[in-house]
Amino acid sequence: MLNELIEDAENRMQNALNVMEEDFQAIRTGRASPALIEKLQVEYYGTALPLIQLATISVPESRQLLIRPFDSGSLKAIERAVLASDLGLTPNNDGKVIRLNLPPLTEERRRDLLKVVNNRLEECRVAMRNIRRDTIRDMKDLEKEKEVSEDELKLGETKLQDVTDKMIDLVNEAGKRKEKEVMEV
Repeated sequence: MLNELIEDAENRMQNALNVMEEDFQAIRTGRASPALIEKLQVEYYGTALPLIQLATISVPESRQLLIRPFDSGSLKAIERAVLASDLGLTPNNDGKVIRLNLPPLTEERRRDLLKVVNNRLEECRVAMRNIRRDTIRDMKDLEKEKEVSEDELKLGETKLQDVTDKMIDLVNEAGKRKEKEVMEV
């Protein structure tokens, strides 16, 4: 019974880690990546859609993204969404495609991106601690209902703490990798 709770907690923590790593892909580094804009919400015929559903995104050069809409009528909407985003990019529209040129990152912008990375890391750590807290509460409920003994509860809490420590170590490693990537000139 406790092992199922611990396994469920580990899966939820892994999901939180996966979401954080997806978010990291959208944080801009020195090179262009379609992940930077593919989740950008575009208002299209009254509905907000992710850009990936409206266009193909390619990287023709290391510092350029090319957006080729499936429907040429969506060009203006995509352009507005890029301008309204916090990416700081100016779209170049030639009537068929949109080109986004990524300027080199300044030291100040790199520091700002590091703050974003660190905030996201802390959000993930908090999510993992919340999962641990909820699982411990569920374990204690099982003990109150006399489904597990006090010794089993203590053993389960120890196992859960080990899983939590392991997952937080993975979060910290991912953060160090992203920090190195952002600061790379």
